[in-house]
Amino acid sequence: MQSCEESSESVDEPHSKGPRGSEEPHVIVIGGGLAGLAAASRLLERGFRHVVILEATGHLGGRVRSKEFCQTTVELGAAWIHGARGNPVYHLAEEHNLLVETTEEEHSLGRISLYSTVGETCYFTSSGRRLPRHFVEEFRDLYDKVFNLTQEFFQRNKPLDSEHSSSVGEFIREVMRKCIEEEPDDSSQTKRVKLAMLQQALKVESCESSASSMDDVSLAAFGEWTEIPGAHHIIPTGFTSIVDILQRGIPSSSIRISKPVRRVLWDSTEHCSGFSGSANQNGSSDGGCLENGIGGGGGGGGGGRNGTNGDSEKNPTHNMEPCCRVARTFPVRVECEDGECFLADHVILTASLGVLKERHGTLFDPPLPGDKVAAIEKLGIGTTDKIFLEFEEPFWGPECNSIQLVWEDDVGEESEQDQLRPWYRKVCSFDVLYPASRYGHVLGGWVCGDEALEMEKLDDETVAETCTELLRKFMGNPNIVKPRKILRTFWGSDPYTRGSYSYTRVGSNGADIDTLAEPLPYTDSTKIQPLQLLFAGEATHRKFYSTTHGALLTGQREAGRIVEMYAYGDGSEGKEKKLEELIRY
Repeated sequence: MQSCEESSESVDEPHSKGPRGSEEPHVIVIGGGLAGLAAASRLLERGFRHVVILEATGHLGGRVRSKEFCQTTVELGAAWIHGARGNPVYHLAEEHNLLVETTEEEHSLGRISLYSTVGETCYFTSSGRRLPRHFVEEFRDLYDKVFNLTQEFFQRNKPLDSEHSSSVGEFIREVMRKCIEEEPDDSSQTKRVKLAMLQQALKVESCESSASSMDDVSLAAFGEWTEIPGAHHIIPTGFTSIVDILQRGIPSSSIRISKPVRRVLWDSTEHCSGFSGSANQNGSSDGGCLENGIGGGGGGGGGGRNGTNGDSEKNPTHNMEPCCRVARTFPVRVECEDGECFLADHVILTASLGVLKERHGTLFDPPLPGDKVAAIEKLGIGTTDKIFLEFEEPFWGPECNSIQLVWEDDVGEESEQDQLRPWYRKVCSFDVLYPASRYGHVLGGWVCGDEALEMEKLDDETVAETCTELLRKFMGNPNIVKPRKILRTFWGSDPYTRGSYSYTRVGSNGADIDTLAEPLPYTDSTKIQPLQLLFAGEATHRKFYSTTHGALLTGQREAGRIVEMYAYGDGSEGKEKKLEELIRY
C-alpha cells in the first residue's frame, strides 16, 4: 500500500518556524464534530490552504445530532447552550438568529435537567403515589445545599481527610443520610422515602455527569468544572444549526466523510515527490499515500474531483489540487480504513475520550507517551442515553414538566442482588418536552451507565413496552397506552463515540486533562518538527469538559497553536492564545 519513499534529506535539519515558500503547511483534522469544524474553520480563515477533515461517520457534528421525530426536531446529543456571557456557541446562535423562536419555557437560570423550567417536577413512587409538593421542596432544599458543598473541595482547596469520601456520590450520600436520619420529626417510613429520593437524585446526577455512578466522580476535582454565567438555551431549529454555521466557511473539497482512520504514524519522515499514488478523474486513488488533498477519495460518495460532492471548482482558493511540486518530507501519515492515506505536517485529533480509551494502543505509531496514556486511562467517560416516546394523548397533568421515578425499595443499602437489577431500574425520569405546540405529546427518558448499554442491546418494541410499564406502575395508571413512536440513542455502542462525554473520575484531576491536551512531540528542539499531533475535543478542556463550548474552544485553541507557529493571518493570531482567558472570569 505504501508508495511514498523515505526522504533522503537529513532528519537533523533544523525546522523552520516560518512559512516555507512552496512547502505550505498541510493539516489533517480527524473528526468533524464541533472541535474539528472549529479548528478547520479557524485555519482556513487564517490563510491555510491545505486543510482536510476526515470524518468517520456519514455526517458532520460528532455528538451534536438533531433528528426529526414526529412533528419536530429532537436532540440525540447536545441539547442546551450552557450559559451566555462569553460562550462562543451562544454568540454564534445569537448572531445567526437561532434563538428568536426560543420560548421562555426553554430558558433556564439554574441547574437544568429538564426541557422546561415552568410547571412542576412531579415525583412518583414505585407504589404508584405522587409525593406532595411541599415534601419534594423540603427534600430538594436540603439536597441542593449538600450538592453545593461538593464544589468547595476544589474551589476553596479544602483537603479530603479521613472524614470525607473520595467521590461525589459517597460524600452526598453520607451527608444526606446523616441529615435525614437525625431529623426528629420524621417517621421511619418518611426517612426511607427520603433515602429513596436521594438514590433517585444521584441517578439524575449520574446522567448529567455521564457517569455510571456518582461514586465514580472525583470529589476533589468536581468543582473545577466552570459554569458560564447566563441562561441556558435550546435551539428550536436544532443544535445542528451550529454545525451548519461552522461548516459554511469550509469548502466541500476539505471535507471527507465516511472516512474512518485506522492508524496515525507520527514522528517519522515521509517523502513525497509530486504525486504519490495515482488519482483517477473521479478523485479515487490506487491506495497510495496522498499528500493532504492530492487526488482524494470519494469520501461521502460524492464523485467530486477533490472532495465530497464535486463542487470544488466553486472554491478555487482552497481547492486541494496537487501542490507537492518539489520533493519534501512530512512527519505524519494518516492511514484510513479503506486503504487511503494522507501525509501532513500537523494532525489535530478530536476523537472522543471513549475512542481513545479503546484504541490508543493501536491507533498511534509510535505509541503515545506514558503520561498521556495514563491521563486517558484515569479520566472518565460514560454513557447517557435518551429515550423519546410520542403518545397519542398526554396522561400527565398540564402542570407537570417532569416525571421522576422513585423506587421505594432503593434506599442505598446495596447487596449482591442489587447488582443484578434490570436496566430499567436506572431510568431516573421522563421529561415533558415543551412547548406542546412544537413537540406534541413527547416524553424524554434518561438512563445511564451499564444499564444504558443493556438498553442499547434491546429492540425498540421491548424498550417501548418496558417504559410504558414503568409509567403505568409509577403513575398508578394501568390504562396508559403504549407510545406511537420511539426514538433512542446508542452512544455507548457507537464505535466512533464509545460514550457520551467526559468527567473527572476518582483518581484523576484537571492536570490529567492538561496532559491529554498537550501536543506531541514533547520537545523544544529545532531539529524535530513541533506540533505533529494536537489534541482537541471536550475532554481536553480543563474547565468546560462535557460541553459544546468546551469542544469548540479546544478546536480554536489547537488551530491557534499552528497559526502562531507560522505567523499566518492578519496579525491577530495572538487572540487565539488569549481566547480562553477572556472567559475565565
